[in-house]
Formats: sequence, structure tokens, C-alpha cells
Amino acid sequence: MKVLMFGWEFPPHISGGLGTACYGITKALHKNGVEILFVVPKTYGDEKPGAIDLINASNISVDFKEKIYKEHWDKMSYLEIDAALLPYSNEQEYYELKEKISQGVKPEEKNIGQTKYEFKGGYGTSLIEEVKRYALVAASIGSKEQFDIIHAHDWLTYLAGIEAKRLSGKPLIVHMHATEFDRSGENTNPAVYEIERKGMQEADIVIAVSELTRNVVINRYGIDPSKVVTIHNGVEPSELDKTQKIEKKVKEKIVTFLGRITYQKGPKYFIEAADLILKRDSNVRFVMAGSGDLLPKMIRRVAQLGIADKFHFTGFLTSDDVDKMFGMSDVYVMPSVSEPFGISPLEAMRSNVPVIISKQSGVSEVLKHAIKVDFWDINAMADAIYGLLNYNSLPTMFKNYGKSEVENIKWDYTGQKVKRVYDNILNS
Repeated sequence: MKVLMFGWEFPPHISGGLGTACYGITKALHKNGVEILFVVPKTYGDEKPGAIDLINASNISVDFKEKIYKEHWDKMSYLEIDAALLPYSNEQEYYELKEKISQGVKPEEKNIGQTKYEFKGGYGTSLIEEVKRYALVAASIGSKEQFDIIHAHDWLTYLAGIEAKRLSGKPLIVHMHATEFDRSGENTNPAVYEIERKGMQEADIVIAVSELTRNVVINRYGIDPSKVVTIHNGVEPSELDKTQKIEKKVKEKIVTFLGRITYQKGPKYFIEAADLILKRDSNVRFVMAGSGDLLPKMIRRVAQLGIADKFHFTGFLTSDDVDKMFGMSDVYVMPSVSEPFGISPLEAMRSNVPVIISKQSGVSEVLKHAIKVDFWDINAMADAIYGLLNYNSLPTMFKNYGKSEVENIKWDYTGQKVKRVYDNILNS
């Protein structure tokens, strides 16, 4: 079985859980005998895909003179004749093409010819443009490669999956790792929401990473419940020896937040709980590891509260540094406002760190040996942190049982379940 898989990230160039999940799933699928063609917008040369065939979308040519593009041009729903998305070699040609389109001339009537797109591969202001161009490349790949099934991860690659399906006729699976409601609350981006909805409508099967996410997919996007399945994420075994604690440079106990510093992850609740703790116990340091749009605001809030001498911002951490951070931590907190799953608590638990997670997270569905609080309840969060720091029997219990629990939440099991989904589609 060969799978054409579309993802926006591949280690070591990741921004969070999406890249980690893609890597874990692909490795697990390979163990189950699945051959994978994994397409990313851009490769950097230092990836180690192993047996996975990693395809750099920036190296794929798109030839607009080919018949397949003329036949499918009008069907490509994401092509709104936005001139900025069309190939051009210089500024003059750009404006000439824009003028032609405004006069009703279809792009293929101009001799555009063959082009390659150089993807940035990140999450900048041109992200929607990149997503649309990526879908054009997917159409090229879908028409030329041989594969049995298509698997698209998250909204960034849904349009790519749709076009690959149209060109190949192969079944499409879309994997919902996080919805626009998770990222933005009720202030959703209409364009992103529509891409998510369209991708799930066109898919043969939608994989949700939790029951929490499955319910959002069904109730907020109107997707047929019969084609939405839940497959929980897993965790990758660490290469570090978890029996050894990393040496700390400070005498205080350390409480860690690790994740994107965005609305979704609830960093402000972590800071408010930290302030409550420090009023009761000065022998604590708090670490906020990660980057995101709310970082400047969080730094200002820490300064306003007068706790900057007990609070540290590390910026984004690599996977090795994450392990080291957990190795120094006494408590890990994930106060997410809306978390489809949440891999970081599993990573903390495999490092023998007791965890506190929000009830509004998918991972709370599979974890028993974690303290669960509502994200907004900073008093309950502070009480839980204080208890883990000051009553030895409490963290000991969570460490002992938590490590055993997380050993049974592996990507291998996730891969087996995804493989069964593949089999069911191909055999139906």
C-alpha cells in the first residue's frame, strides 16, 4: 500500500504538535508496511525521513499548458483568479496578466508555460497564498505519481488533498489536528473555516484526534458523523535517560508551560496562577517555553505583576531542549482554552513530571493520572501546583502511575488504527 501524504511540517523544522504528530504517524505506518510519499512545501536538507520518501513541493514543476490544468482550472475552487497566485517572471508581466484576467481572458489562454513555486514553508502573512499554490503542486503530483490513497494533515493541506483526489480519483482522508475554533475561538477566519469545511466535505473519511474534536467537526461544520472517526495521538519514546534528572542551575522548584504562546494555549491563565503561587511560596520559578503572537503581551503582564525575577521566557525550544526542560521541571501545566489533543503532557509524563491539564483538552480523554482543571479556574490551578510542589506523596503517585500510563499511549497504536482506516476504505 502506498499513501500520498500532505503535511506542512517535518522534523526538525516544526512549530508545535502538528509536525510532531505527522512524524509519529508516518513512522508508525511504515512499521505497519505502508509506503509513504510525504509532501512538504519546503525541505531544508537536514531532515532525516528514514524510509519515508520526502518530496519537496518547491522542486515540483507546474505546467499550465498541460491538458489536465485546462480541464481542471474551473474546478479548482480555491483559485479565485487572484493574480498574486499566478506565475509571473517580472513585475511587468504580473500587471499584464492581471489586466488580461480583468478583461475576462482565462489564464491558460496566455502562454504561461511551466513554473516552480518557491515555498517559504512557514506561517507568515502570505500563508493563504502558499496554501493555494501548494494545491496546484498537489495537482501535478496527483496526476503523475502512483499511490493508493491520499492523506492530508490539517487545513493547510486540505486543498492539496482535494486536487490530488480530483486528478487521481483516489480516496481522500483528511486529518483534523485542530479546528479554526480551537485557534481563534468565535473570531474565526472565514477563509480558513471554509477550507476546513470544504476539505472535510470532500474527504471520504475524517480523522479527529479526540472525541472533543469529533464533536466540533460534526456540530460546527455539519460533517456527516458516519465518516468522522476518532484516533488519539501518541507520544514518541525519548532518547534521553529518564532515570537521570537534568542538573538545575537554580535552587527553586520549576513549573513549566510549553507550547505556542497564543490564545488557544491559555498562557495568561498560567501567569495569573503563577502570581497566586508566589504569594504563598517564593521557592518557585516559572518557565514559559515557546513563541507566539501573545508573547509581548505576556512579558508585559509578568512585569506588571512584579514577578519577573521568578519568571523566564525561553522562546521556541527544539526537541532535545524540550527533553532537557522537562528534565529540570517539577510540574508541567497545560492550561489550554481549547486543545484538540495535546502531546506535550505525554512528553512531560514520560520524563517523570506530574502534569496539570485543562478539562478542555482531548488528551484528558485518555489520561487518568493527571490533575484536570478548567482552564479559567486559576485558583484551582494554583492549588494543584502548590499541592504537587509541597506534598511529596502527591507527585510521587502521579509520577509512578503516570509513567506507566503514558507507555501505553504510543504512536505505534495510532499507526495501527490509521492503517485499519486505510484498509476499510480500500476494501469497501
